[in-house]
Amino acid sequence: MAQPLALTSGEPAGIGPDITLAAWLRRRELDLPPFYLLGDPASLAERAKTLGLAVELAEVRAEEASAAFERALPVVATGKAATAQPGKPDGTSADAALASIRQAVADVAAGEASAVVTNPIAKNVLYRAGFRHPGHTEFLAELAARGGAAPQPVMMLWSPALAVVPVTIHVSVREALAQLSTDLIVSTARIVVADMKARFGLAAPRLAIAGLNPHAGEDGTLGMEDVEIVAPAVDILRRDGVAVRGPLPSDTMFHAAARKTYDCAICMYHDQALIPIKTVAFEDAVNVTLGLPFVRTSPDHGTAFDIAGTGKANPSSLIAALRLAARMAAASS
Repeated sequence: MAQPLALTSGEPAGIGPDITLAAWLRRRELDLPPFYLLGDPASLAERAKTLGLAVELAEVRAEEASAAFERALPVVATGKAATAQPGKPDGTSADAALASIRQAVADVAAGEASAVVTNPIAKNVLYRAGFRHPGHTEFLAELAARGGAAPQPVMMLWSPALAVVPVTIHVSVREALAQLSTDLIVSTARIVVADMKARFGLAAPRLAIAGLNPHAGEDGTLGMEDVEIVAPAVDILRRDGVAVRGPLPSDTMFHAAARKTYDCAICMYHDQALIPIKTVAFEDAVNVTLGLPFVRTSPDHGTAFDIAGTGKANPSSLIAALRLAARMAAASS
């Protein structure tokens, strides 16, 4: 039997508990891979009660999760209480969320889980507690380092219709321009190619590289960045043997016919990548961290405090994240 997936609790006051419960209830209908939740069993039981869901919980060790999955939702206790009510994070929220992430990574490193799937966190809640990372992606890279050099984490948003990667991630547009370099584009693309081969089963991934400026700079008349930074990166990747095109005008890269010509779009900044995929695949897009020594996926949405505990949360993105994590882990084994 394959190792189960380690699912983090995310922000306890958000919709993570809701979608976890909803996904487990559909396990047979959707033939979901076994997973267990890392968190506070009492908090999850209280959320199930709030939602009026008859979900049996089984407090287990990670190695017992797969056997329990069919009859009950396995929960591995982190030892951190989560007392927040739906939509109202409290002083326990940050510790509970971070302990869950740390334990999930440790479980995968110990061979007790096949991959990490993370429920949404509330970064503003973590920041108030002293969290110093821009988001999940960077924190996971630090955990993966285990005292050595941290790997370069690459954030991919994946769906059956479109996969995108922003070269610069959770920074302002001004800072994105300052960070953007030929070397960063090349190193990001190389990680994408390596992981798409190893974990997505693509022998020769096709990349489309977006230009930074409107119309990819119009040969420098709308800015020299595409000539001086992006085009040289495309040339280097081509010499590597990568199937790559660019820099391409980003306003014509994402219509249906264009999407059929590549496997992943490499974009220069956050919104250039995320606006198209959230338009095309809002319900089933998955956040994937590439470049790590383990598989990590996540739903492509936030904590949705306004609907937490109401039963309105849609588990589709979490279900897609669980399925993709299992697929990637199997390809990597």
